[in-house]
Amino acid sequence: MIVKESTLDQTLIALADPTRRAILQQLSEGEARVTEIAAPFDISLNSVSKHIRILERANLVKRRKNGREHLLSLVPEPLDEAAEWIESHRNLWLHA
Repeated sequence: MIVKESTLDQTLIALADPTRRAILQQLSEGEARVTEIAAPFDISLNSVSKHIRILERANLVKRRKNGREHLLSLVPEPLDEAAEWIESHRNLWLHA
């Protein structure tokens, strides 16, 4: 499978930050409200929202509104594409 570079770039940028990886880990357990996502972090809700926007830009997180609540869920396909790209290049790296 050929992954468009911009998609791969956005996925890798999103994964580069430990806060964003922790958010993805939380969402792997199921859908959550933004405030639930922010609760464990010692940063402002605004900062968590910025991290969530980066995850949304990378299509790793989907948002849906239920009244005033914003619910987030994990979209794993970009992770699968990144893993496939890494695996397809592993032989090149090992034999370089």
